[in-house]
Amino acid sequence: MTATGRRLCWLTTYAIAMAYLESAVVVYLRAIYYPAGFTFPIVIIPPAMAGIEIGREAATLIMLAGVAALAGGDRWERFLFFCITFGVWDIFYYVWLKVFLGWPESLQTWDILFLIPVPWVGPVLAPVIVSVGLIGGALGLLQLRGRGIQLEFPASLWLLAVAGGLLVLLSFMIDYREAFTGPEPPPFRWGLFGLGVGFGLAALALGVNRMRRAEVRPASTASPGP
Repeated sequence: MTATGRRLCWLTTYAIAMAYLESAVVVYLRAIYYPAGFTFPIVIIPPAMAGIEIGREAATLIMLAGVAALAGGDRWERFLFFCITFGVWDIFYYVWLKVFLGWPESLQTWDILFLIPVPWVGPVLAPVIVSVGLIGGALGLLQLRGRGIQLEFPASLWLLAVAGGLLVLLSFMIDYREAFTGPEPPPFRWGLFGLGVGFGLAALALGVNRMRRAEVRPASTASPGP
């Protein structure tokens, strides 16, 4: 196994363990605020407790970023390791909740996804799609890097990817107020979400295609030997 492979194994193990810890905390919170099981509308918890919960979520991101920064040798590795660690953590968070609580009932079950800067709500399937995309894209780029291809995206593709990410976030946050009032969440903005995911995948595909063309070009333009 390569050094990168060993680091990925440890990062994956760490992310799964982090997901266990995160889901255990949620089990306790649900026992306190949703003793009959998690349902909408969202329960408004005391401000002090809400502040602690927001801090916990921020701390989780810092811990995931920190371990990726320690494992990565440069900016690209740190970024890609974070994407993989985040994706594995997010998926296994729901795996552990299924083990502990038998929840979610399906991938269409709605959840409170995050709280910063406002509550994110949506069906479990949506963050799982994002996480699978992050893991797959990061592993693909690491594979290209292992072949000696220099990873480089022009500013236009970074802007496309960021725009896609913002659309995905908007699909989670745009209707958050309604989750506090009704017994059922509003219909999820799948169109907005799909557009955001599409932008991200397009940026990745265009960037990879550009890097592969750059790899082939020197070989194809080299003068033939004697």
